[in-house]
Parts: sequence; C-alpha cells; structure tokens
Amino acid sequence: MADQPLKDRIRALYEGESPRADRFRYALLIADLLMILFLVVSSFFYHHPVVLVLNVMFGLYLLLDYIARLWLAEKKIPFVLNLINLADLVAIVSFTAPLLGLDFGFLRVLRILRLMRSYRLLNRLRADFTFFQRNEDIVNSTLNLFIFIFIMTEIVLVTQRGTPGVNNFLDAMYFTITALTTTGFGDITLQGDSGRLVSIVVMIFGVSLFLRLIQTVFRPSKVRFVCNECGLYLHEADAVHCKHCGDVLNIPSSGTP
Repeated sequence: MADQPLKDRIRALYEGESPRADRFRYALLIADLLMILFLVVSSFFYHHPVVLVLNVMFGLYLLLDYIARLWLAEKKIPFVLNLINLADLVAIVSFTAPLLGLDFGFLRVLRILRLMRSYRLLNRLRADFTFFQRNEDIVNSTLNLFIFIFIMTEIVLVTQRGTPGVNNFLDAMYFTITALTTTGFGDITLQGDSGRLVSIVVMIFGVSLFLRLIQTVFRPSKVRFVCNECGLYLHEADAVHCKHCGDVLNIPSSGTP
C-alpha cells in the first residue's frame, strides 16, 4: 500500500472493503460520538480556554475530513451542494465560531447525520452486530430522536444561557423535555420575546415530529423480510402479500427472515 499514490490510499480508507478501511470508518464514528460528548461536557465549562482549544481541534479534524472527501469526489459541485455535505460545512464553521465570540454548538451534531447514512458503515454494522441487523429501523429511529432532542436542547442553551435556571446542557435538556412532552412543570420559564419564540417552536415540534419519532422507535413503520419471489425486503408490519409482486408473505412476529 505504501507504493500507491496518496489519493488511492485515502480512497481505499474511505471507500475500500478491507479490514483497515472498516477500522478507519469505525474510528470516524467514534470521533463523532466523542464530539457529541464534548458538546455536553463543555457546556459546564463555558468559554474555558481548554474548551476553545478542543473546539479548534475538532474543527480542524472535520475540515481535513471534508477536504479529503472533496478531493476524492469525481463531481465537485454536486458534492458541495449535497445537503449532508452542506451540514458538514455548517458543523465546521460552528466549531470555529467561539473564536469570534459566537456560539452555534447545536449545529455541530449535524455531522453525525452523514456518517450514520454511509452505506458502507451500515453494511459493516449489519455484518458485525446481529442486534443492529435485527433492529436497524429502531436504532435509526432512536438516533434520529436523539439528534432531534440534542439540537433542540442546544438551541435552548445557546439562545437562553443566563436565563434563570438555564446554565448548562442539563438545564436546557430538562426544559426541552418538559416542553416536548407538554409536561410543563413551570420551574424554568424562558424570558423575553426570544424566549417565548423558542418555547413556541419547541412545543410545536413536540406535538408533531417528537411524537412521530417516539412512535417509530417503539413501532417501526416497516419490517425487513425478504420476499422469495422478487427480493423486496421492506414491507408493512401486517402485510400478507408482497406489494411489488403479490407473492404470499409469512412474516414472523419479529420481522426477521
């Protein structure tokens, strides 16, 4: 591998099927999860010098990863305009924003959207973990629910830090969950017009997207069962016939072949 051009070696890591490429993609996933953990912990040490340094380090990591993928892309403009890659750019900017006195931490979680939608990573997870293979829809729905709650919590934290009762990530998440579930204990109330606007947005999502995500976690809309006739593997949970070819299905209660 040492004799290969640099671009080919990088491509082999990002797109290859070797054990080394699998380890590399798992390392990216772990790095992204560490970033999420960093966002939570750093909210308790607001503007600490170490936090600012780690912000820059994570930003440089994301920038190098973005440049590498852009270099490998055959069509540069479609790559840049891709929504997931645009989310990566926003995440990169958000990590360097604190140097300018700005705080867009809630945007950094968008980075994980791209990685968990990598077909190669998903295939690797299916091969390595039986639990993931059998519960992929539930895992994805849980991840989407987590991302949604995380983003809403960070929006509350960034816009309302300093409001009585909102001093760190845990305070913001407590308010977010009580608002999303319409519990509304009332011990934390966002102040001013901006606070009321954020509360309205959180509550509107609470009765729509949040409830939908909860529903998909406990009752996935599709089950994975391979049709013997045409190979279609996504069906309604109560399907008797394949919607593509009409063949009779015998879907077990677990939804697995």
